[in-house]
Amino acid sequence: MTTPKDIREHFWSDMSKSPFVMVGLSNSQEHSLPMTAQLDPDADHCFWFYTSRDNRLAPGGPAMAQFAAKDHGLFACINGTLVEETDPAVIDRYWSKQVEAWYEGGRNDPNLLMLRFDLGTAEIWLADLSLTGVFKMMFGGDVSKEMKSKHAEVAL
Repeated sequence: MTTPKDIREHFWSDMSKSPFVMVGLSNSQEHSLPMTAQLDPDADHCFWFYTSRDNRLAPGGPAMAQFAAKDHGLFACINGTLVEETDPAVIDRYWSKQVEAWYEGGRNDPNLLMLRFDLGTAEIWLADLSLTGVFKMMFGGDVSKEMKSKHAEVAL
């Protein structure tokens, strides 16, 4: 049986392989945006995004992020709060040539903004993509009992 702790660990493992999420502000009617999460293995309570001061996420506040694992074996909806990251050491830690390509003025671009996504809880689902699981779904087999142990709401 899969435990919530197992599901949480699976989530972080999949995020590290493909750190792309859709993020939107909870108090906004605007669509979510694709963002690349900057992950730190020692900071499992948050992740970061580089963006611009004129981005619709720039005001920060309560937010939601959606994640689908690269192999579609895990899906998550994450709530938390976006806040401006002001620590230069954190901003420098994740700086790279790929990030620099987005900012005309490089690391000193006045439009550069780093947001920290302070994580709350996540609802996570594991998909049964095994041959048995797919066979059951194709032929109307009961998968609901098995899926109960592959879903959890966890604190991040």
